Amino acid sequence: MIWYPYAQMKTLDAPIPIERAQGVHLYTTDGHDLIDSVSSWWSVIHGYNHPEINAAIAGQLEKFAHVMLGGLTHAPVQQLSDKLAEWLPGDLDYCFFSDSGSVAVEVALKMALQFNTNRGSSRDTILALEHAYHGDTFKAMEVGDDEDYHFAFGKHSEKKHGVVHIPTETAALETAFAEYGDRLTCFIVEPLLQGAGGMRMYDIRFLEKARQLCNQYDVLLVFDEVATGFGRTGNRFVADLVLPDILVLGKALTGGYIGHAVTVANRKVWEGFWSDEPAHAFMHGPTFMGNALACTAALKSIELFEREDYLSKIRRIEEITRREMAGFSDPRVKEVRIMGGCVCIEVYDGTVLDGFRKFAYERGVFSRTFLRYMYAMVPYVIGEQELVRILDTMKAWFCK
Repeated sequence: MIWYPYAQMKTLDAPIPIERAQGVHLYTTDGHDLIDSVSSWWSVIHGYNHPEINAAIAGQLEKFAHVMLGGLTHAPVQQLSDKLAEWLPGDLDYCFFSDSGSVAVEVALKMALQFNTNRGSSRDTILALEHAYHGDTFKAMEVGDDEDYHFAFGKHSEKKHGVVHIPTETAALETAFAEYGDRLTCFIVEPLLQGAGGMRMYDIRFLEKARQLCNQYDVLLVFDEVATGFGRTGNRFVADLVLPDILVLGKALTGGYIGHAVTVANRKVWEGFWSDEPAHAFMHGPTFMGNALACTAALKSIELFEREDYLSKIRRIEEITRREMAGFSDPRVKEVRIMGGCVCIEVYDGTVLDGFRKFAYERGVFSRTFLRYMYAMVPYVIGEQELVRILDTMKAWFCK
């Protein structure tokens, strides 16, 4: 029995069986052709079955699929580390690999905590955002702020010790640093776009102020760009606009081919572990970190992103989306939000969206709403006609 995610298994709607996939299309075992509007949880930016990524992985597979990084290394992980150090802004040069975005967040939080421990600090508090989502492993849940996902903590926020949540408001940010600044290990955010917390969008000025306050209070700034990285906000990385101390990447890192993630630290953080003292070493080691197939896919994915000018593709997606959604309204709709390669329709009552998956399926679109949010995060290779079909399907739900 498969135990599916985010679902009550007793009442689960039957999952759609997929036989093959190509480009932005999913082909079901019963002959349906579905445009994927969510990029397999926002990761498949190049579409499915890309010939160049396929060939790169096949070439590496002929050599070996995986060797551990404990005492061993290999060319793909070295090349990917070098590429990220060259590609990422500032001195984000030090790559610690893991096997999922959630684990990479755990690594970032543990890194921030031990960075302070190594220098003799007793700081014990993390600052995070309201409506934050950073994954479903335990510390990632703790810095998250969405009870719809994290029932393990119960319904009372006081069970999350050592975490302070604030709204994306400058006044709240300043108050939090004034009150907790000398106790904070780090401030972790999903920059500009909070994904699973409701596709909430906020202003870059909040992050600019956060960077200033982190400098003032000697607090590490952590950007969780698992969802926002690789162009989703319309920026290559939000880290290009405001530079964090630690950057977390996942999802689109491998073009959605293989689960893999990386926590990238700056020189300040790296030097906090560089020591003759064995206890200052970072004692963490996911089995599949630096997997050779994943690193190979990531290298080819980055090459495609650069060579094919994906930021132009994303700008075009945003232009079409704004054009098609202009003037759309409905009494049941609270807000329509658009940023880069993301569009979200938030409704007042989540039951309004009941049945939309089947409605979209019948119109040749795969969509997965959650809570009060109908959204699309499309592969960047999508054509205008396919994108318009997705947006028309979303609007049509409110006209039926």
